[in-house]
Amino acid sequence: MINEEVLQEYDSSGMHKIYDQWPQIAHSSFEAELTELDFKNIEHIVFAGMGGSGTIGDVFSSILSRSEIHISVVKGYLLPKTVNSNTLVVATSISGDTKETLQVLDSAKKISNNVVAFSSGGKMKDYCMKNNVEYRKINQFHSPRASFSSFMYGILKVLVPTIPIRKQEVLDSISSLENIKSKIFSGNLSNDNHSIDLAKWITGIPMIYYPQGLQSAAIRFKNSIQENAKTHAMAEDVLEACHNGVVSWEKVAKVNPILIEGKDDYIKTKERWKIIKEFFEEREIEYKEVFSVEGGILSKIISLIYLLDYSSIYLAILNKIDPMSVNSIDFVKKRLKI
Repeated sequence: MINEEVLQEYDSSGMHKIYDQWPQIAHSSFEAELTELDFKNIEHIVFAGMGGSGTIGDVFSSILSRSEIHISVVKGYLLPKTVNSNTLVVATSISGDTKETLQVLDSAKKISNNVVAFSSGGKMKDYCMKNNVEYRKINQFHSPRASFSSFMYGILKVLVPTIPIRKQEVLDSISSLENIKSKIFSGNLSNDNHSIDLAKWITGIPMIYYPQGLQSAAIRFKNSIQENAKTHAMAEDVLEACHNGVVSWEKVAKVNPILIEGKDDYIKTKERWKIIKEFFEEREIEYKEVFSVEGGILSKIISLIYLLDYSSIYLAILNKIDPMSVNSIDFVKKRLKI
């Protein structure tokens, strides 16, 4: 049972309060006074970032997948060998101190003049000021993962002249956030809260299946469950799963299959969803379906991330866990060499 008192007790840092503001934060970030950048003759964009910052690259990869621009997402220290003068490198570190992304930024500066960095300050800002790299400061709210909407829409604002995405698509996605808020936010802790319903259903290890195009939402959900609820989680493309992963269901396990489905998935993907559900039903394996909203790919992904992120917070509360703490990440960071 989640009520306001329980929510305040376990989420004492108020992460849920920032999520309640995501639609407003998204709108203000897209309308912020951030100077836009129009990079010319770009054929390849590399998005570099880790954790919550990495999600941003995943989302851009999805929304630009049908464009003529090749997209790479780097979650590590090394740039692709294909980076050249027609490549734009977008480095994002919400804290500004992510070691992997700082190294990518330094490497990019030596190869291309088409580089832009985004952070809330930190070492990334200092590096860009010192080395004359295009830099935009975006506000962090609460924590890097809670700041997703701020950074996503701030970066969209800056890169709109460069990337093939219409302003109306961005505004439509913000409207989608506003529409879904009433169904999942902390002002609605009733039984018809979709995010709470999903959180209550998760009793084992979530196995998240997704179609092509919605990978970024699934990976983000996996990461949020791990960070917020301190629970193991897995994610797999539904088509690929039919060639290997489905076999694992022949053995009974404490795993909860979650199907993330798009409103207009490819016809052969819809066929696969039907078969997978038939497979589960024959074996009496309970599964949960989560559907995207209708509309453009940006609206689909952003709304899914909102609903699923909030579900990971509610899962933490149900398990009497503080969603904010990340002691294991701190353990790793303290032992990394400068």
